[in-house]
Amino acid sequence: MTTHHPITPAWTCGGCGIDWPCPTRRRELLAEYDHAPVSLALYLAAHLVDATQDLAHVPAGHLHHRFLRWTR
Repeated sequence: MTTHHPITPAWTCGGCGIDWPCPTRRRELLAEYDHAPVSLALYLAAHLVDATQDLAHVPAGHLHHRFLRWTR
């Protein structure tokens, strides 16, 4: 079980303290959703929606890149 879960409202990683999803969690998610990329995108999009409320000061493009773009 991972320790790399988001800590809100700052959206930092509970395992390493950097922005979530951190590189470790990204690798874990890619492995976990290996044959389900749409499910991964939906999972991360739900987190993105929550994060936009907490991180209203962060540009939307940055949040999109942080939460979704890396999955391609």
